[in-house]
Amino acid sequence: MPSEFALIDRYFKRPTRHTELGVGDDGALIAPTPGQQLVISTDMLVEGTHFLAATDPEALGWKTLAVNVSDLAAMGAQPRWALLAAVLPAPTVDWIEPFARGFFDCAASYGIDLIGGDTTRGPRAFCVTILGEVPAGQALRRDGAKAGDSIWVSGRPGQAALGLAHLQGRTALAEPALAACLAALHRPQPRVALGLALRGIASAAIDVSDGLLADLGHVLEQSAVAARLRIPELPAAGLERDCVLAGGDDYELLFTAPAQSDGEIAAMAARLELPLTRIGEIVAGPPGEFVLCDDSGTVITPATCGYDHFK
Repeated sequence: MPSEFALIDRYFKRPTRHTELGVGDDGALIAPTPGQQLVISTDMLVEGTHFLAATDPEALGWKTLAVNVSDLAAMGAQPRWALLAAVLPAPTVDWIEPFARGFFDCAASYGIDLIGGDTTRGPRAFCVTILGEVPAGQALRRDGAKAGDSIWVSGRPGQAALGLAHLQGRTALAEPALAACLAALHRPQPRVALGLALRGIASAAIDVSDGLLADLGHVLEQSAVAARLRIPELPAAGLERDCVLAGGDDYELLFTAPAQSDGEIAAMAARLELPLTRIGEIVAGPPGEFVLCDDSGTVITPATCGYDHFK
């Protein structure tokens, strides 16, 4: 078992791309690009709450960083730097090596420098703070949705939650759906390219981490608007529908844009080779409220809207 400092030097000290001083000192030195604003976010992953004890460490390394990259994607930011704080029960080489490999695979994919962090002993948990850049005044926010805007979501919401349900024995998935759902759960793909493309087009955006309806609710509340939803091909009532509407862990982008941009967004989907689905429109009404209908126009009352750590 390596010591704390040997662990850091061996597995987490890597060459940097755009950092003046990285891992190894009391602090990092970075120089933001002139004309850019810094976007900063932090997220925790705790064993038993955010991931199962048996989760493959390489996949967990990827996901530990990816869920934070998704926050920057939702703001139209380019990821640049990250700090990692890790709590480990026993940092054995056969566990920490693949974890670090997955973490740095994600970092390389999105051009991120690891510039610091901390380690300590305890129940397994990880906290990443991530920093990115966005041109001044161009960040995507949650408070800009307006009546008449279209509501869109990327990817296939619900797959990650279905993958978890399979692992927990609440459903039994067959191939190829099983592989797709487990990939969505263990190796989410942050939609950075989409976030960058939506600058100047989207009126509001958020990443879907706690459930599609719950995260849409944040946009509606902060924008002081309501919504009318009709989600194409919504599954019949049951677990699959609940996963689509409220499963969470998707790390897709949910965004609003003026209706006149619908054609531009459809072309964007083709260019990025990424499904972008129009699921409704913003309407005037009590902030945070929504009406959800099925394909026949029948109003649906969902059993739950999403995940809350304290409920």
